[in-house]
Amino acid sequence: MKTIRDIMLCDLDAFFASVEQLDRPEYQGKPLLVGGDPTGRGVVSTCSYEAREYGVRSAMPMKKALELCPHAVVIRGNMARYKEVSNQVRQIFESFTPDIEFISIDEAYLAVPKDSGFDIGKEIHHTVREKLHLPISVGISANKLLAKIACELAKPNNVGTLWPEKVPEQLWPLSIRNLPGIGPVTEQKLERFGIKTVQDLANYPQDPLIRYLGDHAKTLHQYAHGIDNRELELEHEAKSISEETTFPEDVFDPEYVFAVLQELSSGVGYRLRKGGISAKTITLKLRFQGFQTITRSKSLPETIFGDFEIYRVAKELFQNHCGTPPWRLIGIQASGFEHGTQLNLLTPTPAETKEKKLLVVKDQLRNKYGTEMIIQGKRLTKKPKGQK
Repeated sequence: MKTIRDIMLCDLDAFFASVEQLDRPEYQGKPLLVGGDPTGRGVVSTCSYEAREYGVRSAMPMKKALELCPHAVVIRGNMARYKEVSNQVRQIFESFTPDIEFISIDEAYLAVPKDSGFDIGKEIHHTVREKLHLPISVGISANKLLAKIACELAKPNNVGTLWPEKVPEQLWPLSIRNLPGIGPVTEQKLERFGIKTVQDLANYPQDPLIRYLGDHAKTLHQYAHGIDNRELELEHEAKSISEETTFPEDVFDPEYVFAVLQELSSGVGYRLRKGGISAKTITLKLRFQGFQTITRSKSLPETIFGDFEIYRVAKELFQNHCGTPPWRLIGIQASGFEHGTQLNLLTPTPAETKEKKLLVVKDQLRNKYGTEMIIQGKRLTKKPKGQK
């Protein structure tokens, strides 16, 4: 039986840019673009709200962003620093509830006791602002869909609610683009039926939409009524654990990719051991220049949880399926879990013993100082070919 709880979405506003403005006060109040090289094929990863006033948006080509806002400050960003701050935010979330679904480095769903969501949301907002000096928006409702929309409506740096009984009043007047899963293409298709607002979609018969859009129309129709039966995928119940990174510009150097794979493997391994689980399947995610994305997996005879073991499999997958460079994104996923993982130091070989002792020390440092305390030395010194 489904437990009735309040659901909230916590989203750090303009996260990368906000961290940069926190660390470098001279950027505060200025349009700031975090992303790739404006002289190449770089894109905007995140932009400050000052830049958004000029029409700049995430994923926009950096050249286009600078055409809209020529006086913007452009920086490449520091992912290690962003992950460090993200871990600090994670610790704040965990002080309020263990029931958390982390969506990304700057976004998470939380489940809390019914009728406590607004008060807890306000307290989380206050705590993040007071301890970390970062803006965060929080949306609260009875399900993930309405919590997400409430969060979007609360932006920037506010707390809002959207309860099911308020759907006709608050949700229906909005554009259909406010519903997750409706992008420009689906919007154009729905407009052919005269559907422009969420109320239009809610009142339109399902059958013609299903014939035109397929089963996806059923989900959209439910969303228009504020219905969403998805449960939170809690980390300790998750079917997979993954880490990925998008390069600020195309990468041609496989040695640099190997350095990134080591760092990603370390992150996945740490989360496996922290959850007391090991994985039998490792999956590599790879995106190429033309945004073609592939995933390739390898299932192992025995489960693993060590950083080097994960890296060895991921590196083999990359070598076998890397195709032709350049690459835009790399990711590692672990799945096929078995619970009860322990770091057994009575291993048969000295090398295995040394490695697992090292893991114990690394995990202790991460637990005390944050996940970014341990960074692969190779990643610090290795840069993609062509970068200074």
